[in-house]
Amino acid sequence: MSIYMNPLTDFAFKKLFGEPSSKNILIYFLNTMLKENHQVITDITVMNTEQLGITKDDRVAVFDLYCINEHGEQFVVEIQRAQ
Repeated sequence: MSIYMNPLTDFAFKKLFGEPSSKNILIYFLNTMLKENHQVITDITVMNTEQLGITKDDRVAVFDLYCINEHGEQFVVEIQRAQ
């Protein structure tokens, strides 16, 4: 049995980024990925809008992240993972 999680699995991705205790990790991750936009995310709300397909091949995980930047502006970041 492994003590590590594969972040490309639905369970691990949700555990790493979709739980309230992971909020600071997600903000850091997004700020690192979006640094070229010159915006700093200061707060997020995770909305789990998961959509499961009929078959295993159709599985899709979608997360809508309602973000607030350092200027108080609000915007949505959507994270999708499809197999």
